[in-house]
Amino acid sequence: MDFSRNRTAAIFIKEFQQMLRDRLTFAMVIGIPIIQLILFGYAINTDPKNLATAVVSAEGSVFSQSFVTALENTGYFKVVSVGVSESDAELLERKGEVQFIVVIPVNFTKKLVRGENPAILLIADATDPSASGNAIAALNLVIPQALAHDLIGPLKYLNQPSAPFEVRIHKRYNPEGLSRYNIVPGLIGTILTMTMVMLTSLAMTRERERGTMENLLATPVRPVEVMCGKILPYVVIGYLQLFVILVAAKFLFEVPMFGSLSLLLLMIGMFMVANLGVGFTFSTLAKNQLQAMQMTFFFFLPSILLSGFMFPFRAMPIWAQYVGEVLPLTHFLRIVRGIMLKGVSIEFVLADFWAMLIFLLVAGAIALKRYKQTLD
Repeated sequence: MDFSRNRTAAIFIKEFQQMLRDRLTFAMVIGIPIIQLILFGYAINTDPKNLATAVVSAEGSVFSQSFVTALENTGYFKVVSVGVSESDAELLERKGEVQFIVVIPVNFTKKLVRGENPAILLIADATDPSASGNAIAALNLVIPQALAHDLIGPLKYLNQPSAPFEVRIHKRYNPEGLSRYNIVPGLIGTILTMTMVMLTSLAMTRERERGTMENLLATPVRPVEVMCGKILPYVVIGYLQLFVILVAAKFLFEVPMFGSLSLLLLMIGMFMVANLGVGFTFSTLAKNQLQAMQMTFFFFLPSILLSGFMFPFRAMPIWAQYVGEVLPLTHFLRIVRGIMLKGVSIEFVLADFWAMLIFLLVAGAIALKRYKQTLD
């Protein structure tokens, strides 16, 4: 049988017209590459700058001020708190509000001019090694010249190639800088995000495709009851996934658990329900399972890129951080890393808990409104 270009062209036109009618799929085909280009081109940065730093100084000498100025001149350190006590600074670091603590000891100047080589302590939050690695490297380069312009006149003898003081670096929460300590807890959030959103959106869309949705709509079940009934089974599945991940984290990757397991389970429950609300919303928008899958990836892609899972959150531009703050995965990563690696209690995670709750209420309200429209 001869090949017909006319028949092939007719099929091509028919298929292209059908694709254009599916506006959601066509928008995804165009939208996802654009989002990837924007995120990877503008939002993703593996070299974070202006990291929040707290300074604990027992004196306000010109030498301590020069050292702090030298830190800021590297571009990696941004002093946001000066003159706080060491306990208050450690509290800020546990909350995740500062990345570094600089402790300048008592009699630093006196020991410096005596040539006693005093030590400054730099405490780094090493839960994400990639966020602090370049800053520490830049610090080691700037130390020899940090006080060069102050060591003049009678103190010129101290102006040597090696600095007249030392900086002792203490990496807290992950002293060995193991990347798995940061990645494995984050995998809990990314896996649950993917499965919870996808499974829920596919479940409702599948019923619509098979025609069983009409039977469900014929029952006296209310929309909120349908939503809860659809969501709760996947919460059970999510906890089963969590059990597998936690066992692997403990026995395969040796990730520590310093905090409360019950608190972690509670926070994970809220996180799962928030993502299930998103999946339910997608199910009311999608006309078929393909569209449900497309919307899942459309939500999942910004989540893993802007939440701080793959790249340091503080390295992103401000507009990308604002977008990331909307996503529940961003807040969950702070919670799970805080509980597992820092051993924080509930008061340290309440702000992120409320953020996930607000997201759940908004997603749930949209889902219920959309579902009621399908009833009409």
